[in-house]
Amino acid sequence: MGSIIGAIFAFAIVCGILVFVHEFGHFFMAKLIGVRVETFSWGYGKRLVGFKKGDTDYRISLIPMGGYVKLSGEEDYEKKEYDPGNFMSKKRWQKFLVFFMGPLMNIVLAIILVGIVNMVGTDVPEYQGQKPVIGHIESGSPADRAGFQVDDEILCINKKKMKKWRDVELAVGTKPEKNIFIDVRRGKEIKSLKLLTESRTKYDMGYAGFYGKILTQVAMVRRNSPAEKSGIMLSDVILRINDIPVYYFQFEEVISKNAGKELDFLIERGGETLKFKVTPEFKGKTGEIGVEYYPETVVRKYKFFSAFNESIKSNLELTFLVFDFLGNLITGEVSTKQLGGPIDIASFSYTYFRMGLIALVGWIAFISLQLGVINLFPVPVLDGGQILVVIIEGLFRRDFSPKLKQIIMQIGFLIFIFFVGFVILNDVAKRLPNGWSSIFPW
Repeated sequence: MGSIIGAIFAFAIVCGILVFVHEFGHFFMAKLIGVRVETFSWGYGKRLVGFKKGDTDYRISLIPMGGYVKLSGEEDYEKKEYDPGNFMSKKRWQKFLVFFMGPLMNIVLAIILVGIVNMVGTDVPEYQGQKPVIGHIESGSPADRAGFQVDDEILCINKKKMKKWRDVELAVGTKPEKNIFIDVRRGKEIKSLKLLTESRTKYDMGYAGFYGKILTQVAMVRRNSPAEKSGIMLSDVILRINDIPVYYFQFEEVISKNAGKELDFLIERGGETLKFKVTPEFKGKTGEIGVEYYPETVVRKYKFFSAFNESIKSNLELTFLVFDFLGNLITGEVSTKQLGGPIDIASFSYTYFRMGLIALVGWIAFISLQLGVINLFPVPVLDGGQILVVIIEGLFRRDFSPKLKQIIMQIGFLIFIFFVGFVILNDVAKRLPNGWSSIFPW
């Protein structure tokens, strides 16, 4: 029960910020060009609480699935004469700015928040920015069956260049149960391999079974354990064991197989390289040294201008990923289970809320960018649909007929209702034992 309340609370924080920023964009531009704003609402439906100041009713409404700004006369298509405060009296370029400012504010918010995170600094997995050279292959995995080898460098996946491991993770993760074609450099040769991915987790994430040369970092050292007695400390990075590189996915196996045997550890600590002798103690029939561990992380921290330069680059990269994802979703290359709705957003919001302020800020930036980009899509009822109408009217130098505008809005509303209903059911299906079959057994 506590997690449900926490998820609702976290969702209200995230959604509240995103909706306020988006609608404030419309509100600010409307006020700037002299349009009367009748309503500024967080949520849809029945008014719960609020206050009125000037011409505007500021309110919180019943259904917390977005919000809206109601402009004077924005749906008043029939009249031929309008007063100066009426939205329909404004020029097309002014209407364009009002529609455009909402998504733009979400994009700007994402850039600002990521810039702030970059200045504060955050821990990121070191391997994600490294060249995609394979360091470990799980036995029996798709990569193992396809003939991949340790030290293969992944060059391309489906003819798309892979510059770092993060690119590989995205390319594989978005292709569950699909054949993908991978070019690798093996020594001086270039080899082309075909790999059939598997599906993992309730989100249908693609799985290949190869991993980078991910070093192991100590997260916790148990008191009086072999690790503590030998001098190993929190945040130490394990480079080698007995002069052999031991990466993250191999670490537990190496330790468990060497109970009672003295091992030579090569450790990196604060830029220094240190050596320790550690003897794993018996736990049942296997060995352990008394540490918890995770993939090596580094702190990424930038000065002001560099922080925002990196923010713009990362948000631009994510924008292209949004387009790629939606394109792959339409063609069926991506599972709908990877599409997140309000339940998923609430769940992730609660997770990031518990992780701390910086994690939550990063999550808000991630969602804000997607909200801004998707709202620019030329779909009726979205801002992009309204923008498209204004552009077409400008090109033909005449307004659409009132009847046509009403039809466009009705179609847009039906699309919106269908989409919201689908993503909610999709979120529910992911949490049921048989997925969609649990909802529609036929």
